[in-house]
Amino acid sequence: MMVVSRRQMIKGVIAAGAVAASAGSLFLGSAVAAPAPGTAERLLTLTVNGQKRRVDVLPQETLVQTLRTKLGLTGTKIGCDRGECGACTVLVDDVATYACSELTHRLRGRRITTIEGLEGPHGQLHKVQKAFIAELAPQCGYCTPGQVMAAVALLKANPHPTVEEVRRAMSGNLCRCGAYDHYLKGVMRAAEEV
Repeated sequence: MMVVSRRQMIKGVIAAGAVAASAGSLFLGSAVAAPAPGTAERLLTLTVNGQKRRVDVLPQETLVQTLRTKLGLTGTKIGCDRGECGACTVLVDDVATYACSELTHRLRGRRITTIEGLEGPHGQLHKVQKAFIAELAPQCGYCTPGQVMAAVALLKANPHPTVEEVRRAMSGNLCRCGAYDHYLKGVMRAAEEV
């Protein structure tokens, strides 16, 4: 009777697994397997600020994580990270969207605009940014990118809003400094500019 040591048994199991894996590749050839049904492809092409960007995205990754860590677009802030404060607001097909609450995989084929995407061709500020500066809206500045993006989305949908419409549209963006009236006046100023 032959006695097999634990080490020999483990080597045998590993060798058997390697043989089985290589035998499978003989039958399948070098074909690249498609993702299994119900799973997400990791390498995506996103349209961000008018440019197509290839990025490796985990299935559970949120848009704010992708923008900040994979694409280096750090203007989009992480505040609460649960869709309550609005610091991460971006535009998805011109609609204000909390980037911390959207899975990146769901945004394939959609247009994403971040605060960096508002810059003019020669580096000039967007009219909302200029109006916010004129009205002294930014205080600490942490919420400002989200406030700007919410205002831009509003003015794209409604170029001449009432004060009440501005209040409603901006209500999803919290400001710890309490500069709400300044932001409100900034949006109204931007709306007056043609």
